[in-house]
Amino acid sequence: MTELESTSAAIDSSVAHPARRYNYWLGGKDNFAADRESADAIERMFPGMRAGVRANRDVLGRMTRFLAADAGIRQFLDVGTGLPTADNTHEVAQRVAPDSRVLYVDNDPLVMSHARALLNSTPEGVTDYIEADLRDPDSILDAPQLRAALDLSRPVALMLVAVLHFVPGPGAARGLVKRLVDELPSGSYLAATHFTLDFMPPHEQAAYRRMLDSGRSDIWPRDRDEFTALFDGLELVDPGVALVSDWRPDGDAEPVDPSRVSIWAGVALKP
Repeated sequence: MTELESTSAAIDSSVAHPARRYNYWLGGKDNFAADRESADAIERMFPGMRAGVRANRDVLGRMTRFLAADAGIRQFLDVGTGLPTADNTHEVAQRVAPDSRVLYVDNDPLVMSHARALLNSTPEGVTDYIEADLRDPDSILDAPQLRAALDLSRPVALMLVAVLHFVPGPGAARGLVKRLVDELPSGSYLAATHFTLDFMPPHEQAAYRRMLDSGRSDIWPRDRDEFTALFDGLELVDPGVALVSDWRPDGDAEPVDPSRVSIWAGVALKP
């Protein structure tokens, strides 16, 4: 029996889950039929959208390197971790600074079953994981593992990468972000990415909204203004809010079609 099969009793494998769907899009094997069916249905409507998934994964690495190498951050709170794959946050951060401390948060029991892949750490650093939900920020802030892993008197990078768009409703994400950021000291950072319809042609925007209204997608899009508002009170670092593929791209990055990427990115300092 595989690990995926052995944990299936603890989760509802008949309902698609974002972490497992994302795993499927990245070529992983830790997903169920419902996850694959949901992912395929979205991709049929928007062919080539895996470029956005890949670009989002790549920007996580660039953001983490910037925070560890340029900003000197040594503590990371990564909410909406997803299933482990190459270059997880702690791997990138500890490659730059071995003493980096990373706490992962996700609400999928399957991620917990793979926690040992996330919990590998350098001897100098710390890596831990809690099962909690972004929609209940107090469940994160009150978790004993939080203060065991992170010192909230020192700067922390709050990583909200491709997770806020699972909070539906106009303005619904802003309060959750504020609640978490308010607990962090001056010198902390917020790094976030978010799905948007801003780059899609009108017919695709209309098609996506029909999918959303019919319950065939659980990814709630936000436009540039609403995404930018998540950073209110913070100081955006260059290049500000940008398409993920345009946020501090590597020199050898190949150009991509913005309508296939359709994800905003930003990193900001808490003064």
